[in-house]
Amino acid sequence: MSTFSADAWAANATAYETIRTMPFNAELAAGTLSRARFTHYIVQDAHYLTGFGRALALAAAKAPHPDRIVQFARAAETAIVVERALHGGFFRDYGIQPETFAATPLSPPCDHYVSYLLATAYAEPYEVVLGALLPCFWIYAEVGKDIFSRAGADNPYRAWIDTYAGEEFGEAVAAMIAATDEAAVDASPKILARMHHAYAQATRLEWLFWDGAYREAVWPV
Repeated sequence: MSTFSADAWAANATAYETIRTMPFNAELAAGTLSRARFTHYIVQDAHYLTGFGRALALAAAKAPHPDRIVQFARAAETAIVVERALHGGFFRDYGIQPETFAATPLSPPCDHYVSYLLATAYAEPYEVVLGALLPCFWIYAEVGKDIFSRAGADNPYRAWIDTYAGEEFGEAVAAMIAATDEAAVDASPKILARMHHAYAQATRLEWLFWDGAYREAVWPV
């Protein structure tokens, strides 16, 4: 019997391929992505991870089993502590001061993505929350592995590439897939449809986030 994750990936395969080959990721893999674009991305991603951590904490609060409570609570900690340490390294290298980061507002794509995840985490049932959270894990892992396979050792973004292509992140992704598939097993057709909608929407927002970084998107007014 097919799983939710297999069905969701297949349904959004075209969107993933668009993400994999979009200019931001193509230039990141080649090491030619401009420092300005990567700086915009890394600042916005640090903002995003705070919201993502809150959404994971809400998933932990809604989880029906103790093991899943622990899993999502730890994932929230990782999002805020471990992954932000990666961003902190780039902040130091690029001379981005804490006050500069704090004074930089969320870009329109980042604000949209964070708002969507938090609204879903607050308002939707546990199963749908996982459907919305899964793309950030899974797409990052697949993009990371793809870029790792074609990036040179001297790529200036090697730390980012190694993090998301690494075994530790891969294990977190596998655990997230397993939890989502577990939640989908007993889901009603209506809830399952909402899970698929949430997965597709979050996948589109993944694209929007990277595209916004490439365009260095800011609020027009």
